[in-house]
Amino acid sequence: MKVYVFEQQQKRRTGLTSELHNAGIDPQFVSIDFFETGLNALTQPGHETRAILLGECDEVRDYIRTIRKAKCVNPIIVFRNFRNARDTSDLLDLGADDVMVSPIRGTEVLSRVNSVIRRLYGHAADSVVMGELTAYFDGRDPVISGSRIKLSKREHSVFQHLALNSNKVISKDAIYDAVYGSSIDQPFDKVIDVYICKLRKKIASASESGWQYIETVQGRGYRLSLPETVSRAS
Repeated sequence: MKVYVFEQQQKRRTGLTSELHNAGIDPQFVSIDFFETGLNALTQPGHETRAILLGECDEVRDYIRTIRKAKCVNPIIVFRNFRNARDTSDLLDLGADDVMVSPIRGTEVLSRVNSVIRRLYGHAADSVVMGELTAYFDGRDPVISGSRIKLSKREHSVFQHLALNSNKVISKDAIYDAVYGSSIDQPFDKVIDVYICKLRKKIASASESGWQYIETVQGRGYRLSLPETVSRAS
C-alpha cells in the first residue's frame, strides 16, 4: 500500500518510516508543494486509494480543506501528539477520516486506512465472497475453495484493486495507476496483462470448479466476477 505522508519533523519521520514499512506500507513523504501541485493526480482513476497522512502542524486544517476542495476522496488520517476531543471533532468535521494519537503504530494505520478504503468502495465488511473465492481488504491473501493462495506483492495489489471494484469493469490504465502511480520504476506497459495471467492461473488451479474469475472485457479492461459471468480456465 502506497501512502503520502506530510510530516515536518525529521525525528518523527524516522520512527514513522520504520513503523509503516514494518506494516507493509510504502510511504512517500511530501512537502508543502504537494498541496499546491500534487493533488490533481489524486483525482485520476486508481489513485483514490492512496491515503494522505498528515502530521500535526498549525496548518493542518488548511491542508484538509485544500485536499477536499480539490475533490480528492482519498483517506485522510491526522497524527496528533495529544488527545483533544474538540480538536479531533473539528478535524473530522473539516473532512479528515480519522485521527490517531502518538505513539503511532503501523499496523493500526494499515487497519484504519483499509477500513476507510473499503467503505469508499461500498464494502461494509473486511471481505467479499464470490462463489469459491473470498477476497480480503485487510492485506490477507485470498482464499479459494477453502485454501489460501499466496500472492506476490504486485499480484496482491492488482488483485485487491479488482476486488474493491468487484463486478465492475476496470481499465488496465486504472489498475496500472493504482499499482504504480508516479513511481520512478514504472515497468513496461504490458505488465498488468502479465499479472492478470498469473492471477488467473493461481485462482483456476486452486478452485475446485476450475473457474478463473477474472474476465477480460474486450476494449474496456478486466472484471473480477461471479463464476456465472466468466469463462472456464483453459
